[in-house]
Amino acid sequence: MRRTLIHAVALITALLSLFSVPASAAVDKEKVTIAVGGKGLFYYLPLSIAEQLGYFKQEGLNVEIVDFAGGAKALQAVVGGSADVVSGAYEHTIKMQEKKQYFTAFVQQSRAPQIVLGVSTRSMPNFKTVSDLKGKKIGVTAPGSSTNMVASFVLDAAGVNPSEVSFIGVGAGAGAVAALRSGQIDAISNLDPVISTLEKDGSIKVVVDTRKLDATRKVFGGDMPAASLYAPEDFIKKYPKTTQALTNAIVRANRWLAKATPDEVLKAVPASYHLGDPDLYKQTFLNIREALSPDGSISESGTQTALKALAAYEDKFDAKAVDLKRTYTNSFVSKVPRQ
Repeated sequence: MRRTLIHAVALITALLSLFSVPASAAVDKEKVTIAVGGKGLFYYLPLSIAEQLGYFKQEGLNVEIVDFAGGAKALQAVVGGSADVVSGAYEHTIKMQEKKQYFTAFVQQSRAPQIVLGVSTRSMPNFKTVSDLKGKKIGVTAPGSSTNMVASFVLDAAGVNPSEVSFIGVGAGAGAVAALRSGQIDAISNLDPVISTLEKDGSIKVVVDTRKLDATRKVFGGDMPAASLYAPEDFIKKYPKTTQALTNAIVRANRWLAKATPDEVLKAVPASYHLGDPDLYKQTFLNIREALSPDGSISESGTQTALKALAAYEDKFDAKAVDLKRTYTNSFVSKVPRQ
């Protein structure tokens, strides 16, 4: 009887092994390095949630996230070969085509830039219009980043040549807050929780705010794709299963955030993200929730808006030479299992 039971258990185990495939066998590249410019920002919150809640691991991925001061530096890491995928602003995929380097965004984390341009109430107490920024120092996460682009776009629209101001990289955390409060910069183009922290004590006066969809459409004239995972075309072609696994994890994070309470989000992220004020962090999450992508898909009309925005602020940018179809794809998002 005992021998029969042992044989039965062994047979069941063997049969189960035929049908249970380790998660890692479902991907074609298990170790993936993701470069991000400001990991603690709400802009990239789905990335952190996917990491903290184990979604990458559940997809069979061993993901290492390397944090940089801004999106431009994160992109440089992938170009230089020290990272595989960028967690960054979609418009970089358009800009890279100028250099004949083809990157494709394959899942979206946020659908509004969430970038705010604010002026220091200490350095510029008499600020009236954007033209007052001429000759001033504007802090951005990193030169060439999306915060730099949005500030340049706003300046240009107001008749101020971006070359008439000084852009200074201040990062995306406590250092950015300190730079503004100490008077090192006169204005700042940054994201939450940095902006909300500066707003709370009246350190800044908000000039342009793209944390809401309506405000984003007013500034750019349409929807504006924001934080995405994007990678070189060759990576996506070579590792389609890994790309799908990354997409699955981010979409799961998007869906979780769409239903999560502020307390659940606070508990899920590292304490360093709170910048010393957990209550403000929770309120800020509620304020920016609509800016987060609910499903990971990238809007076709939004890619057109991004192209127009780049053409508007870069004098020598040739929009006609850009093949938008190579800058994004929703083919992976469309294959994510339904809940």
